[in-house]
Amino acid sequence: MDCYTANWNPLGDSAFYRKYELYSMDWDLKEELRDCLVAAAPYGGPIALLRHPWRKEKAASVRPVLEIYSAAGVSLASLLWKSGPVVSLGWSAEEELLCVQEDGAVLVFGLHGDFRRHFSMGNEVLQNRVLDARIFHTEFGSGVAILTGAHRFTLSANVGDLKLRRLPEVPGLQSAPSCWTALCQDRAAHILLAVGPDLYLVDQAACSAVTPPGLTPGVSSFLQMAVSFTYRHLALFTDTGHIWMGTASLKEKLCEFNCNIRAPPKQMVWCSRPRSKERAVVVAWEKRLMVVGDAPESIQFVLDEDSYLVPELDGVRIFSRSTHEFLHEVPVASEEIFKIASMAPGALLLEGQKEYEESQKADEYLREIQELGQLTQAVQQCIEAAGHEHRPDMQKSLLRAASFGKCFLDRFPPDSFVRMCQDLRVLNAVRDYHIGIPLTYSQYKQLTIQVLLDRLVLRRLYPLAIQICEYLRLPEVQGVSRILAHWACYKVQQKDVSDEDVARAINQKLGDTPGVSYSDIAARAYGCGRTELAIKLLEYEPRSGEQVPLLLKMKRSKLALSKAIESGDTDLVFTVLLHLKNELNRGDFFMTLRNQPMALSLYRQFCKHQELETLKDLYNQDDNHQELGSFHVRASYAAEERIEGRVAALQTAADAFYKAKNEFAAKATEDQMRLLRLQRRLEDELGGQFLDLSLHDTVTTLILGGHNKRAEQLARDFRIPDKRLWWLKLTALAALEDWEELEKFSKSKKSPIGYLPFVDICMKQHNKYEAKKYASRVGPEQKVKALLLVGDVAQAADVAIEHRNEAELSLVLSHCTGATDGATADKIQRARAQALKK
Repeated sequence: MDCYTANWNPLGDSAFYRKYELYSMDWDLKEELRDCLVAAAPYGGPIALLRHPWRKEKAASVRPVLEIYSAAGVSLASLLWKSGPVVSLGWSAEEELLCVQEDGAVLVFGLHGDFRRHFSMGNEVLQNRVLDARIFHTEFGSGVAILTGAHRFTLSANVGDLKLRRLPEVPGLQSAPSCWTALCQDRAAHILLAVGPDLYLVDQAACSAVTPPGLTPGVSSFLQMAVSFTYRHLALFTDTGHIWMGTASLKEKLCEFNCNIRAPPKQMVWCSRPRSKERAVVVAWEKRLMVVGDAPESIQFVLDEDSYLVPELDGVRIFSRSTHEFLHEVPVASEEIFKIASMAPGALLLEGQKEYEESQKADEYLREIQELGQLTQAVQQCIEAAGHEHRPDMQKSLLRAASFGKCFLDRFPPDSFVRMCQDLRVLNAVRDYHIGIPLTYSQYKQLTIQVLLDRLVLRRLYPLAIQICEYLRLPEVQGVSRILAHWACYKVQQKDVSDEDVARAINQKLGDTPGVSYSDIAARAYGCGRTELAIKLLEYEPRSGEQVPLLLKMKRSKLALSKAIESGDTDLVFTVLLHLKNELNRGDFFMTLRNQPMALSLYRQFCKHQELETLKDLYNQDDNHQELGSFHVRASYAAEERIEGRVAALQTAADAFYKAKNEFAAKATEDQMRLLRLQRRLEDELGGQFLDLSLHDTVTTLILGGHNKRAEQLARDFRIPDKRLWWLKLTALAALEDWEELEKFSKSKKSPIGYLPFVDICMKQHNKYEAKKYASRVGPEQKVKALLLVGDVAQAADVAIEHRNEAELSLVLSHCTGATDGATADKIQRARAQALKK
């Protein structure tokens, strides 16, 4: 125990701080860190160094070198800088490297030095140049704040959705501020800067002076400021050697420490674990590192080499040319277990487990814990402390003690123990020197397993990511499938392998893995300039709706049309057809359609509703005279208003029908042309509305207008059969209630339709008197029906009995209702009975 706590340093009475080595750096730097621009990503992220930054003493001919390393010092990328002078480097939350140039351009690189994109911070920044820059993180994403040569601030709170904001001027600011930083308050980004003894908070609306409460008087300048990892606390280093610590809102003071050093520090960062009552700041000078907080004394370390501080969620990473260390507050569980002479339940359980392996004293420790009823607490302490240990041997020792204690508990839930074993196994795997992600347990829980997997994928550590997914039994879509998809997207970038081999390797590895989209992989291949590979990959995509859009993008429209037709999705076919129509000239487009009958049929349907002229061109090209004739017939009604134009369109239709050898359609069209001309002449001579009436309606209108001779002439001209003409005239005269003319008409000659319709039409007009006139003229076969229409049931019964017709008898019987027809019904029943006897 004594040896274990040898590197613990007390800060007051409430907390201990310890510093342990993460890695021995093997990056073989040729220059000091002070001669490079340095940026390190949080959560055990990578380190970027820009060697030979632009300085007057450096030769202009020497190109800078941008190098990216893992946290263990393993090289990830190295490239010559070929762009403009860089002012600042920083990492985004997605582990993209942001390089801010003097001209306001921000270049974005991937983890392996691959250029992603660039954006500008605006024309004002370009004109006035960049004096200084900060990369910061908010809940919305990663932001960039710029101080220009005009001493104005411009910032964007999220570089993924770039919205530039030019902040108001700071009064009296004629030179660069002594120090400044970006703050995130109330869901908005602000700038806090120091001008001499004054502090200003600049937001989008205004610039306001602020004063830290309780600050020791006599301050003439602020030399350094630091914001905590969560943006809740602020530390200020003054020229009097005092360090003021308080809330970021500058409304509350936490403490103030006099370090008795007036020289400005190289760096100052916060060092606090989550939910800690102790607030501490780490200050670094050339050869000294100091941890200060709400205590009269500080913790001091000697720095043998030029070092760089990286603030983390629960501590500070410190790396130099030779080592990479982690400084943090000792967690409560670890402190209670390992501090000297501790009688905490976890400490007793750990000692008991060790004695169990060597002697019989374990029973004494267990009895003591159980008598106090603290065995469950002891197990939980050991589990929690194991999570905060970096060395695997200490993790095993603590977990072994927890497992030992569990054996003496009846109902201890195993979830926390199992989960901790899993988490530590994952953490130990990613902390390995070759992986180089020194996450702590607190950082891992904050980061989540999904983000950690994303970061492994960014480093192209696909086998490890898959092993972790399988070990944790993550759902396939969220785990292995997603990683395999990323692997495939990386695989298509290997241009030294043939398209056939890459496509085969991807298909063998992925197969029908759920959640994997071959179209996304094909899109990445196309983006890399490998069109043929993209087409091969699309062959494995089962969803045509995903294949077709990419094929169109690759200008493989004919193949896209074939795939769309195979899918049977008409909407998809229409999408391809419209794309082809815009891409090809008219002749090639029609030729393509001719080779695809289904597509041609669908396009015709589309043209019928949207593009009639195109439909006509299609029929002309195919020599489809039948459809062309029908097209002109429809066009004569839909498009033409003048009678001359309509007749001309119908003439064209008739010619087309003759070419199609459809004599009936041609004759019918010619008859329609004759009818249109006649209707126009009738309108001119008689007035009224005749145009667009059918032949029958035209005859009926003439009769209703009293133009019987004109109607008969029209019937002769168009060879209307006598039966049809009599029906038309009968209906029209009855509608006019011209009974006299109807009677004359009925006597003009023998009716070709009989006289029963006369009876029926008169009854429909409620004229029983006229109906009886015609009922007497009805032939014997329809006599019964006529008598029933006029309501003479008794006479109808006599006629039916006389005819001895079963159907007529049944018909009359169905009309017998009430007492008045009772005798008639009896008569019919007797007649039917006699007929059955015979």
